[in-house]
Amino acid sequence: MGTLFYGDARLAIPVDDRALAHLKVIFVNKLRRGESFTYSWVKSPAEGHGRSTVWVSPEIALQFDFEGSKAPALNRRWLEELSQLASSGAGLSLTDEPVEPDPATGSIPVVS
Repeated sequence: MGTLFYGDARLAIPVDDRALAHLKVIFVNKLRRGESFTYSWVKSPAEGHGRSTVWVSPEIALQFDFEGSKAPALNRRWLEELSQLASSGAGLSLTDEPVEPDPATGSIPVVS
């Protein structure tokens, strides 16, 4: 489990390492272009349930801390979906990772 640290107050947002790697790409690409957006997440039971949203802009400090040392392969479909959400009025929130077709066959693997 990784952590996204937001702002000078160092708000710690727990995020699975794989999801955090995808979020990092979206955040960096949007901020590199000077684009601001919202990011929302569901709070854990330990945080009191509910949902939180932060405004993400180039002026606000971010830190991505990963528990694992190896960067995962990225899912292009998921990046595209998350990018569209970040550009929408609703803002960015994590969705379930879509299954990517096998590049060799084009078929979608069956998950058991």
